[in-house]
Amino acid sequence: MTETTPARVRYAPSPTGRFHIGGARTALYNYLLARQTGGQFIIRIEDTDRKRFVPGSEQEILESLNWLGLHWDEGPDLGGPHAPYRQSERVDLYRAHAEQLVELGLAYFCFCSPERLAAMRQDLERRKQPPHYDGLCRRLAPAEAAARRAAGESHVVRLKVPESGRTTAVDRLRGEIQVENTSLDDVILLKSDGLPVYHLAAMVDDRLMGITHVLRSSEWLPTFPLHVLIYQAFGWEQPVWVHLSVFLNPSGKGKMSKRDAVSGASSIYPLDLREQGYVPEAVVNWLALMGWSYDDRTEVFGLEDLVQRFSLDRLNPSPAAVNYSKLDHFNGIHIRSLPEAELARRLAPVFERHRISVTEADLVPLAPLIQERIRTLDEAVEMAGFMFGESVSPVAADLIGPGMTAAASAAAVRRAQRLIGERERLEPESLEAELRGLAEELGLKVGQLFTILRIAVTGQRVSPPLIETMVLLGREQVLERVARAGDLLEDAG
Repeated sequence: MTETTPARVRYAPSPTGRFHIGGARTALYNYLLARQTGGQFIIRIEDTDRKRFVPGSEQEILESLNWLGLHWDEGPDLGGPHAPYRQSERVDLYRAHAEQLVELGLAYFCFCSPERLAAMRQDLERRKQPPHYDGLCRRLAPAEAAARRAAGESHVVRLKVPESGRTTAVDRLRGEIQVENTSLDDVILLKSDGLPVYHLAAMVDDRLMGITHVLRSSEWLPTFPLHVLIYQAFGWEQPVWVHLSVFLNPSGKGKMSKRDAVSGASSIYPLDLREQGYVPEAVVNWLALMGWSYDDRTEVFGLEDLVQRFSLDRLNPSPAAVNYSKLDHFNGIHIRSLPEAELARRLAPVFERHRISVTEADLVPLAPLIQERIRTLDEAVEMAGFMFGESVSPVAADLIGPGMTAAASAAAVRRAQRLIGERERLEPESLEAELRGLAEELGLKVGQLFTILRIAVTGQRVSPPLIETMVLLGREQVLERVARAGDLLEDAG
């Protein structure tokens, strides 16, 4: 079934820690559904849990989503018709809705002290029964409850869950989920400090903001029936519920968690991936395919491709293992698809971060030499950082050509130095032809001579193509480096 009416969806993170790839994928699927149907993608910050609030977390969430290209239509920074978009600024709405449920007889004031609740939990544990509230205050006469509240006695508001029957919750991916109401607890909706819990605040906001589809983690499945009961208590039409698969760690043996924040060289945090040289197109491509597929063959997608092809029907409810090798694969593909000027633009801050001062203009001619050879932007620094230093410092032993002596290698370098010095400027075709001719004249294989020159010019065994590198460095730089290599080899000989 394809969605045809405009979807209003929300990504509603809690600013309680770093923004990770699980949240990024949830945001991505919401974004794709909104864009595909011509609907709206909303960011709502669920920040009522002040004990777990982490300063800077909201900023990281928004920065990460922007980097990934998941731009929203309404949110805490943009505003919108349902502002404010931070739950801490909407508390009066939640209190009013909690009061409404109490007036309807579908919720009640609970005055039980923390000490009584702790003793009750201990008794249930001793009897090996699941934790649940015993309903003491549920049985209070409304007049008594109102009087105790008016007298200022500390209280919470609890949902009055039906004491018999079943609740049926319908998930788009998993079908009907039925639970016995006797297994559900009278959950707290409003805490004693007047702040709502998630169960109330999220449902009220989804209703007031006109959310049509709720795409969220399957970790919410245990409390899903309670959310259905809250909708039913208010008499509201429910949204389409979609509980997405969880991520497994790379071994596939357990849920990915923040304790697995770094696996090898990779991280679960998008902003870390950015610092490690991954491009947002690759991260989006990678995340999309951990829980969704288009067909059995197509695996490379840009964001616009995903908007066109995404479907709730192709989501997979089964857990997906995080595969960083796949991310490397996609990153290489998306780097190779960038226009050379765009690759240069993205490389400039990477070189600057490694304290190599360059401009985009400096990197434009380099980009085509390395584009096919790097998997991450950071690898460009390792591969081509030598281009922007005054000199390189190869080890003399590395300069000795394969199967050659230091003296023979020195002689070959001096001949190459003379050949290059006789040229006013370096042209790729003529330079390559002349160096190949020199190798033949010296009785060497081309690879022997080119290996010596590569290390002389770049200081490393792996580099962009040698001839193009020499041309880009320029005659004076190349002569200086080749001369230095000759000195090292003669000293070694």
